[in-house]
Amino acid sequence: MNGWVVLGVALLVVIVLVGLYLSMTAGRLDHLHRRIDTSHLALEGQLLRRSAVCSELAASSLLDPASSMLLADAAHLARNSVDEGPDAQAMAESDLTAALMAALEPEDVEEVRHALLGAEMLAELDAACRRVQLSRRFHNDAVRACRQLRRQRMVRLFRLAGHTPWPETVEMDDRKPDELVTR
Repeated sequence: MNGWVVLGVALLVVIVLVGLYLSMTAGRLDHLHRRIDTSHLALEGQLLRRSAVCSELAASSLLDPASSMLLADAAHLARNSVDEGPDAQAMAESDLTAALMAALEPEDVEEVRHALLGAEMLAELDAACRRVQLSRRFHNDAVRACRQLRRQRMVRLFRLAGHTPWPETVEMDDRKPDELVTR
């Protein structure tokens, strides 16, 4: 009779420990999904800020007309690509980066830097580009951590993620022109 009690208590302890582990893992998974949502919203905000600064630079007449048009068009397409899906948005944001690289050649940057309000505008663009890079990195780190947790056997077996879609990283060209670094 005592053997059955010990076995029952041991089984109860194992069930409680497994339940505690599953509960903590589900909480961690929920936290990671919220972190992904928050970081994605932050990235969206930083992308909008970068396109707004690019539009402002294009409209400032500090660049030559061709560069201004190129940058304004790319910024407009990037801003309007939000509703077209993640792939189209990543392509439009990468195109904005390419337009920035093309419009801000080293000699052009020096001209803009010495113009009235040019240095401030370049500093603002530099900050916006850095924030986009950081936001994308934070988002992709959260996605990687969530994917790693969701691949665990216990998480899959007990379907702790529920019906939440598989998180996706944001892959785009977010380099900033080297000439933007303020001296």
